Amino acid sequence: MLARVDRVVLGALVISFASWVTAHVALSFGLTLAHPRWRGPVAFVVPPLAPYWGMEAGMKRRAGLWVTALVVYALARIVAGL
Repeated sequence: MLARVDRVVLGALVISFASWVTAHVALSFGLTLAHPRWRGPVAFVVPPLAPYWGMEAGMKRRAGLWVTALVVYALARIVAGL
């Protein structure tokens, strides 16, 4: 039983981290295409700026996915530490 729970937590960790990275790259790329263009590279290097500027630029789905994936990842890390 414990091994099954460990697999679920590991799966949640991998999927949520991969989703977060994908959303971060997509958000940074989208910000690079919007004006001002300098926000894309800066958001790529300073991750917390990406969802903030993404919401301002109208990329609500990408920013929402970014925040959701990060929250799921953080919760999975907490559960993995127990």
